[in-house]
Amino acid sequence: MKITLFTSNQSRHNYLINKLSKITNELFVVQENDTRFPGLIPGHYPASKGYEDYFKNVIKAEKELFGLNYIQSKNINLISLLEGDINKTNIDFFSDFLKSDIYIVTGSSYIKGELAEFLIEKKAISIHMGLAPYYRGTDCNFWALYDDNPNLVGATIYLLSKGLDTGKILYHAISNIKTNPYIYSMSCVKSAFDSIVERIENKSLYNNSFTEQDKSKEVRYSRKNDFNENIIKEFYKKNIDLNKKKTDLDLYINPFILNN
Repeated sequence: MKITLFTSNQSRHNYLINKLSKITNELFVVQENDTRFPGLIPGHYPASKGYEDYFKNVIKAEKELFGLNYIQSKNINLISLLEGDINKTNIDFFSDFLKSDIYIVTGSSYIKGELAEFLIEKKAISIHMGLAPYYRGTDCNFWALYDDNPNLVGATIYLLSKGLDTGKILYHAISNIKTNPYIYSMSCVKSAFDSIVERIENKSLYNNSFTEQDKSKEVRYSRKNDFNENIIKEFYKKNIDLNKKKTDLDLYINPFILNN
């Protein structure tokens, strides 16, 4: 079996790379690189004290749940790009990486054009960090917490589609690890990554039916610029009770639940 992964370069993404490498004969990785010090060094987010302080909490949670991962396996073929370069690169450049059995997209730029069409045809799986259709766009789990909807924090595993976060849903990944908002959000990432590796390994990934998204259930569609320093300050003032709303399994599709 061969797997191709389109992803980013944070420790959590390297964790997924290493886990996938253990269940496949050959892993092909297209990795877009952003700074590992968001808020301190300009990258996907601006550099400022407000962003830096917020992301220190995020990085601390990531380290606690994923450790400091680097790519370890010898059966990994890697293309390294700057963030955003994936859509500027001719599809022929990826030709050796487009001969796999399974394709996964998570953490990379929003893929467009001929590459997107190829991946859609191959039924590529996309991992969205947010519970669609309730939260779509960017920074979705932040916004679910900001909106006082901790029960709508999670990840969505769906078929890649041309529209952003609009694909047919295979399942949701959620978590019962609620130490604090940052750990809770990051543990949903782990739930998604662990579950997709498990379901590939036991050949059950495509066993569930695909569920169309009900757009009428959308709570918020967030854009990158919606997340800013003023919003972060408001977030800090909130008294977020992660157990305020009971987990209602009817909200989720074929849920995978991480308990530890």
